[in-house]
Amino acid sequence: MPETPAPYDYIIVGAGSAGCVLANRLTEDPAVRVLLLEAGPRDWNPFIHMPAGLAKLVGRKGINWNYDTAPEPQLDNRRLWWPRGKVLGGSSSINAMCYIRGAQADYDEWAALGAEGWDWQAVLPYFKRSEGNTRGADALHGGDGPLTVSDLRYVNPLSQVFIDAAQQTGLPHNRDFNGAEQLGAGLYQVTQREGARCSSALAYLEPARARLNLHVETGALVQRVLIEGGRATGVAYRLRGRALQAHAGREVLLCGGAINSPQLLMLSGIGPAGDLRRHGIDVRVDAPGVGANLQDHLDVCTLRHCTQPHLSYDRAGDLGVAYRYYLHGHSGPGSSNIAEAGGFVRSSLATDARPDIQLHFVPAMLDDHGRHRLKGDGFTVHACYLRPRSRGRIALASADPGEPARIEANYLSDPDGFDLKMMLECAKLSRALFAQKAFDPYRGAPIFPARDDLDDAQLVAFIRAKAETIYHPVGTCRMGGDAASVVDPELRVRGVEALRVIDASVMPTLIGGNTNAPTMMIAERASDLIRGKIARRAAPAAAAGHDARLAVTA
Repeated sequence: MPETPAPYDYIIVGAGSAGCVLANRLTEDPAVRVLLLEAGPRDWNPFIHMPAGLAKLVGRKGINWNYDTAPEPQLDNRRLWWPRGKVLGGSSSINAMCYIRGAQADYDEWAALGAEGWDWQAVLPYFKRSEGNTRGADALHGGDGPLTVSDLRYVNPLSQVFIDAAQQTGLPHNRDFNGAEQLGAGLYQVTQREGARCSSALAYLEPARARLNLHVETGALVQRVLIEGGRATGVAYRLRGRALQAHAGREVLLCGGAINSPQLLMLSGIGPAGDLRRHGIDVRVDAPGVGANLQDHLDVCTLRHCTQPHLSYDRAGDLGVAYRYYLHGHSGPGSSNIAEAGGFVRSSLATDARPDIQLHFVPAMLDDHGRHRLKGDGFTVHACYLRPRSRGRIALASADPGEPARIEANYLSDPDGFDLKMMLECAKLSRALFAQKAFDPYRGAPIFPARDDLDDAQLVAFIRAKAETIYHPVGTCRMGGDAASVVDPELRVRGVEALRVIDASVMPTLIGGNTNAPTMMIAERASDLIRGKIARRAAPAAAAGHDARLAVTA
């Protein structure tokens, strides 16, 4: 028989961007007991905390799930690598630290799609509560939240060249992508504190670790949610070779992300009935939406050689960078997030007033997520279409919890081909940026694509051969007010009591930007939903499942 630890009020599965937030907020009440389970290890690796160390984290199996997609039909049947954090802090411990919320209209769109209570005015207070911006507080920013947001301590000169080139194309300078206007080019603000990474583990979990009502287990792989009489009562998991169960008196909270949360629901019997039966899993709730609605930002990288090699990070000596960083107060290139500059562009194909392309500039050559080191020196611009119409899914590959789920991203599969048109716009914009006068003293030979004179058909072939994820999967446990949604606007799983999903998987649509800050916002607001700090008011009958109109209370 599995061992059964003492019961808890809440069990949180996944100590990533959302799970750490919940662990902190729920344990603010000393009467509440919380168990936080994380499959990965503690965040001890020094390359996690030195921002530029992210280049050394690529492919580290001990702290990365290292997923691969199924063959992608529209991308030359390639299997794309999907890194996801498997460590305290989750992907916030291995990402490039860009602090981006998306466009304000993104959240109004969520509400219009049935995610009542998640419009911009409703979510802004939670962004501000999370944020500790070193520039100080204002109408759109928080100044004393746990997540430190700061300006970069070190900026490569090539990053300023990129900003100058963007302005030469007509893009305005933007000092704050999270301000009143997202459009423009500039330097990213980053989730760093005094030049070191500020992950959710550092921002939220570390201050809560001393609380006696929080218990954290690393190396704990959750196998299924325990359900009795239609109610989630706990989880079964493995820890250092032992089969264990833990029981929750109030709720089980899934924070595994857009891949692991739907997988765990399906392993627990909540998902598409036919798929579950094929894997020998008893169906508890026939929920076809579990794993569906997968969305991600597809990214194309354009690379050129740099004629002034002393500027490129390609020759930055690892030991020298680390020595300066650790011995001289977190200074120098070691404090760089590598993707220092970027921008938001509204293309000629934009369907509304929001920017529809995002840029990340890297003063180094970046191929295959940095796993393929190229000879020489250069620079890279990433470009992605922000609102893809293609939809994929997460499916079970096995009933074994230790086996990864099947990822079918289905990039560029939208019937009208609009996503491909937008990726072509991304590639053309990237070439135009590098052709500007600002790059004249630095522009060397092209690397990817290998020629400057490619026509549209050749650029499309380049996109199919080289495009990759920029790490923003969402949507696989969609939030909404309709019966087909996986969770209701309070993030409660339809068909099972005392079970919620709280992570990027609940997003109805991709926001226009990086997804880490919005995921922490979701957890901040969820903590108030759980604690009853957002009151219900009378609502008309919903189509199915839980329903309530919500209002923030003091």
